[in-house]
Amino acid sequence: MSHTEYVADSLTIKDDRTNEERGTHTLAIVARDSAMSFWGAAKHGHSRCAWAFDPSKVDPLRVLAWVKNRKEMKYANIVRVNDYRCPRGTAHFRIYTCDDSHPAAQR
Repeated sequence: MSHTEYVADSLTIKDDRTNEERGTHTLAIVARDSAMSFWGAAKHGHSRCAWAFDPSKVDPLRVLAWVKNRKEMKYANIVRVNDYRCPRGTAHFRIYTCDDSHPAAQR
């Protein structure tokens, strides 16, 4: 698994997508993680998560419903992940991959 981590303006971003997946996993469900905000890697602000996927293989509405059903996830939205910019106050942003085998993509 490829893993990219970088820090920009006190925002730490961890991206689990491979270089190839950055071209195919173009949509994501992004949400604020209320359980992880203001402690650990996000001790100075909010923690946000994204589940990036290939829209030709994964149903965005299924992933959105899966994220919304998680109690700690707030303000879930579908975004174009490569264009997404975290709101001010975000200290940590983690991008996970969501393939058709992921529980969020299951029927």
